[in-house]
Amino acid sequence: MAVAKVTEITASSSESVEDAVQKGVKRAAKTLDNIEGVWVQDVKGVVKKGKVVEWRVNMKVTFVLK
Repeated sequence: MAVAKVTEITASSSESVEDAVQKGVKRAAKTLDNIEGVWVQDVKGVVKKGKVVEWRVNMKVTFVLK
C-alpha cells in the first residue's frame, strides 16, 4: 500500500501560467522524489502599467513516500 503526502508551493513566471507550474514542479523535484501530480489551486497576475508582468501560482504537489 502506497502512502502519499501533499505539500503546497508557490512559483512564478514572467512568461505564462504553464511556465510557472513547470518551474514549480521542476524545483520541487530537486528535493522530492516520486511526484505523482500537481493541483493548481490559485493563479495571480501581477500588473504594472496596465500589463501583466508576472504570473504566480499556488499549487499542491503530491508525492508518494518511500
